[in-house]
Amino acid sequence: MKHLDRIAALLAKAERTDNPIEAELYLAKAQALATQASVDLAVARARIAKREAREQPTNKTIHIGEPAQRANRHLVALFLSIGHCNALKIDIAHNSTYVIAYGMPSDIEVCETLYASLATQMATSATAWLKRGEWRGDRYRSREGYAKEHTSQTARAAFYTAFIERIAQRLREAYEQEVARQSQRVVDIAPEEFGAVMGEKVTGELVLRAKEIEVRDFYRSSSSARGRWKGYSGSVSRQGGAASLAGREAAARARLGSSREVTSKGPGLSA
Repeated sequence: MKHLDRIAALLAKAERTDNPIEAELYLAKAQALATQASVDLAVARARIAKREAREQPTNKTIHIGEPAQRANRHLVALFLSIGHCNALKIDIAHNSTYVIAYGMPSDIEVCETLYASLATQMATSATAWLKRGEWRGDRYRSREGYAKEHTSQTARAAFYTAFIERIAQRLREAYEQEVARQSQRVVDIAPEEFGAVMGEKVTGELVLRAKEIEVRDFYRSSSSARGRWKGYSGSVSRQGGAASLAGREAAARARLGSSREVTSKGPGLSA
C-alpha cells in the first residue's frame, strides 16, 4: 500500500522535529493519508466481494520506518497486535524497519489500513499529550525497579507501550466476540472443503479455523525467519506513571473502524 510508506515518513518527521508547528503539520498530513487509505479500502472491499475465486494465502513486505528510528519497535508491536487478530503470521526484520505479513490478501489489506490509522492516532495523541507538559516532574518505574524522572523520550515510550497494550486488549476482545458470533452461523459452502462430511452443518467458526490453519501451513512452507524478536528494550516498564495512564486512555478512545477491520471473516463467508 503506497500510503503506508508516506505515512511512516511523515510520522518519523513529526517525531524528529523540535518545531511543534511542523510536527502538527506532518501529523495532519499523515491523518489525511490514513483517512484516504480507508476510502481506498472501501472501494477494494466492494471489488473483493464480487470475486468468485476463493482467496489463497500470500505474503507482503510492509515498511515500518527508517533504520535507528526510535518508534520502530513500538510500531512493529502495534502491527503485531492487529495482525494476530486478523489471522496473519508475521516475520520481523532484525532492525524493525519492516515486517513480512503472511495471510489472505484481503486480511493483509485490512491490517495495513487499520495499522495506518492507529499508528497515526497513536503519534498524534502522544504528541498532543506531551505538548501539555504533564509528564514533567512525573516518575516512572524502570525495568531495574528504580523510580526515575521522565524525559520527553521516556514519556513517549511509556505512552506508546500503554497505548499498544490497550489496543491489543480491545482487538482480542473483538476477535473473541467475532468467533462466538461465527460459531452460531451456518455457512452455505461445500462442507467437505473444511473437513466436514456431506450433510453436516458448517459454522462460520469452522471456516475461520480452517483459514487460520491454511495460513499457518503456508507460513511454515514459505518463511525462512530464525530467532525471536525482542520488542521494546528501553528502560521504561509498564509502570510509566501519568504517561502510561494517558496512553491507555487514548487507546480506549481510538477508532478501530468497522468490525471487518477488527477481525476478518473467513474465506467464503458472505457479509
